[in-house]
Amino acid sequence: MKKLIDRITEIVEQGFVDCGYERSLGKVTLSNRPDLCEYQCNGAMAGAKLYKKAPIMIANDVVGRLLGNEAFEEASAVNPGFINMKISGAFLADYLGQMDGDDRLGVCLEGKPETIVIDYGGPNVAKPLHVGHLRSAIIGESMKRLSRFLGHKVIGDVHLGDWGLQMGLIIEEVRERQPELPYFKEDFEGEYPKEAPFTIGELEEIYPAASLKSKSDEAFAKKAHDATFKLQNGNRGYLALWNHILNVSVSDLKRNYEKLNVTFDIWKKESDAQGYIPDMVERMKREGFAHESQGALVVDVAEETDAKEVPPCILLKSDGATLYSTTDLATLVEREKLFAPDRILYVVDKRQSLHFTQVFRCARKTGIVRPEVKLDFLGFGTMNGRDGKPFKTRDGGIMRLEYLIQEISGAVYEKIMENRSMEEADARETAKVIGLAALKYGDLSNQAAKDYVFDVDRFISFEGDTGPYILYTIVRIKSIQAKYEELADKVTGEGEILPAASESEKALQLMAGRVQDALLSAFYEQAPHKICQYVYELSNAFNRFYHETKIMAETDRKRQAAYIRLLKLVRRILETCIGLLGFEAPDRM
Repeated sequence: MKKLIDRITEIVEQGFVDCGYERSLGKVTLSNRPDLCEYQCNGAMAGAKLYKKAPIMIANDVVGRLLGNEAFEEASAVNPGFINMKISGAFLADYLGQMDGDDRLGVCLEGKPETIVIDYGGPNVAKPLHVGHLRSAIIGESMKRLSRFLGHKVIGDVHLGDWGLQMGLIIEEVRERQPELPYFKEDFEGEYPKEAPFTIGELEEIYPAASLKSKSDEAFAKKAHDATFKLQNGNRGYLALWNHILNVSVSDLKRNYEKLNVTFDIWKKESDAQGYIPDMVERMKREGFAHESQGALVVDVAEETDAKEVPPCILLKSDGATLYSTTDLATLVEREKLFAPDRILYVVDKRQSLHFTQVFRCARKTGIVRPEVKLDFLGFGTMNGRDGKPFKTRDGGIMRLEYLIQEISGAVYEKIMENRSMEEADARETAKVIGLAALKYGDLSNQAAKDYVFDVDRFISFEGDTGPYILYTIVRIKSIQAKYEELADKVTGEGEILPAASESEKALQLMAGRVQDALLSAFYEQAPHKICQYVYELSNAFNRFYHETKIMAETDRKRQAAYIRLLKLVRRILETCIGLLGFEAPDRM
């Protein structure tokens, strides 16, 4: 289904053609003066140079053609040559009726569907999720849902960090605490235990203890490096222990991501790419892409147009060790083999921008990815406290993500109980739903690349540009629908959307008709905040209509049924959009 603005543009373009002017001059935009008109076209201004004619004359010619078209309620030429338009209520109501009859609200894919891999999440095993993991998870989840809704095949990959020095640190710490375990006996030939020798709670204490010890104990640090080397070279006992670390960590990670309503299609790991590294490096050397520099093996990726220095991409350090760049390149090799993607999107802290510039250039230069594959980096800013610094706990530590969720849900629960609007058990469940919406909307409503301040009081407010305000709007519509269903003399059947009977109703209809624009814009610009912006504007339009219209007191049953049908569509749009943002609305608030 074509966008509403595209349909209007086609009509205006034909108006230009009928008057003997170029079709391209008929591009229509939303009015920048909504007090004067709904849409505008400035093509006559550009046409003046082409046709050596005053722009107002061209505009008047075209308006003469538009006035007879059923799509327009008003069309006028305004000096020096603007064309202002208001579309007719019947044209708009018909468009919304078509949207309402479509399973996807008339939203359709532009072009061919793509296979898209989205790399988001990126936690390290053996470490709890903390607030630093929040943005990647929820921005990536939203982009995955949006891309899939538009018709693309999407593979969401958590891409776990499981193969670096932290593994050696954990293994060596476990050895010091439990040296009798069979994983450390070189002559052990039996089966290793199926149960892990630690719980997730113990594992999360082991890593920071080992990390701290390595900073002051050189001997321990050397043993941890040796353990990492042995693991990466296939030591049987260490691999078995590593598998325990993975299984315990992944189970806990899945549980915590579930609380965020975030899921992944595949749980790939850094270690999965290791097998691709030797052949990849050898090919780069053989084909002349890689060369030695200060003992390291590198690929030059600088370009003449660079405003800033872009260092070479390092494949191997002087001691032969690999780096994140090596693993990321090998992961691209693996993704090409497994999925042959058209696009790969990385949702990572914007401070990693240089790293991904190097990796992307190296991948293209060396032919790891096909020329037509799009490599995109969606870099996000930090979540800060009210002091403007990265968000911390009250004692200055990094807050675990599950505690952050508990904090915001608890604040919502207290607010609900202040009003005593529901039973305690129901209030707690509702608070979880509203709290998640407050957290996700509070983050996603900000442009991803920008830092923002995490403010619980503002995020849980039921007024303003917040998640709870959007949910409250949906719940209000649900309540109206329920009351209408109880009417004895309601119109049987669905009714139909009618031309607007008031200015506020038309404003609501116009805003509802822009959902496709909002979703496509959010996709192409990789900007979930545009969905937030849209649902906020739609909620505002609905609430204005609600306050100015006596829906339940309307005596014209056909008109009342039309109101309800419009509200049903608005609710569907809102629920679809918040679903793409990764949260849902409760039945009551």
